[in-house]
Amino acid sequence: MKQLNVYFTFDGNAEKAMNFYAACLGGVIEFIQYFKDAPMESEASQKDKVMHATLRAGDIVLMASDQMPGAPVVSGNQISLSLSFDNEADQTDTFNKLLEGGAVTMEFQDTFWGARFGMLTDQFGVNWMFNFDKPAS
Repeated sequence: MKQLNVYFTFDGNAEKAMNFYAACLGGVIEFIQYFKDAPMESEASQKDKVMHATLRAGDIVLMASDQMPGAPVVSGNQISLSLSFDNEADQTDTFNKLLEGGAVTMEFQDTFWGARFGMLTDQFGVNWMFNFDKPAS
């Protein structure tokens, strides 16, 4: 496997979510296509929804779309995104940005594997993990 990309399906707010993640992660939305611009028929209610979007922040790639009609989005806890950091300051900064409108599920703490680790669920119901491997002393 060369690369793993995370693909989100949102319930009509994919563009808002991707803009939020771009701001939090310091990334850019490289591509966004709406159903109205696709070479296929779509329902009138779907025309301004996102058919596909790609966000890049360094080596991180997030992809997303809004759900197709008749295929409802079911929020769950089956996906967590794990971010690794080179320093504690960036870890804390990104955590605080993604926390906007969300909830902490695990406060930062030192772990048995030698890292500072914390978790949150963001305003879109996505679970995030934050890992900073501390330098050996």
